[in-house]
Amino acid sequence: MATVALNATHQPHPFYPIEANIVGYLANQWSVSTLLGLFASGWVVILGTTLALVQRRNPTLPRMEKATILWFVLTGTIHLFFEGYFAYNHATMPSKQDLFGQLWKEYSFSDSRYMTSDPFVLCMETVTAICWGPLSFTVAFLITHEHPLRHPLQALVSLGQLYGDILYYATSMFDLYFKGLNYCRPEAYYFWGYYFFMNFIWIVIPGMLLYTSIAESAKAFTALDRQAKDQRGNGFVKKSN
Repeated sequence: MATVALNATHQPHPFYPIEANIVGYLANQWSVSTLLGLFASGWVVILGTTLALVQRRNPTLPRMEKATILWFVLTGTIHLFFEGYFAYNHATMPSKQDLFGQLWKEYSFSDSRYMTSDPFVLCMETVTAICWGPLSFTVAFLITHEHPLRHPLQALVSLGQLYGDILYYATSMFDLYFKGLNYCRPEAYYFWGYYFFMNFIWIVIPGMLLYTSIAESAKAFTALDRQAKDQRGNGFVKKSN
């Protein structure tokens, strides 16, 4: 259950709830535009390099498959490095001034649990970094090489992402409506832009990929069942002759 440390003499900070005890808080040194620009530039390099490598390894791969590879590289990088950074540095996050630290502080205007070592958020992000990060890269590799294990692992990762995201929404909404704890600043763009939209992506895309993997698995088992029935039928005909 999510909790917020409270202290009557808490250090002033811009997060909600205002009584949250956020130890060692330092305001970001870089502007939001600088942070987002650096973040976006990093993605251009990472995804551009990935696409070039995939094109060299398997140039005939369909466009949708290449897009799926880019998704898993993107999500794997975020899980392993960005969320892993939080899991490792959670106790000192309010004072961090490197790129990831300032990005987390900016995001935390929509969810201050990242500034208070909230047990649920910390455990969820740790599991995400350890499990779904490496497995996302594995799925990208399997798609590139058209390996048959692609869909089982794609379904596993996508279901894990869905489950974690739903719990993330549910725990904060529970605290808001049943405990009166609001972790988001009142400005609408923090809620709709950061909290809702940036996390809803991990419901929409994993949901689509999970459906695709289930459909492909069902199709494969249907083909196997049909083949087995044909073989049994052919065997019966031969015996009759």
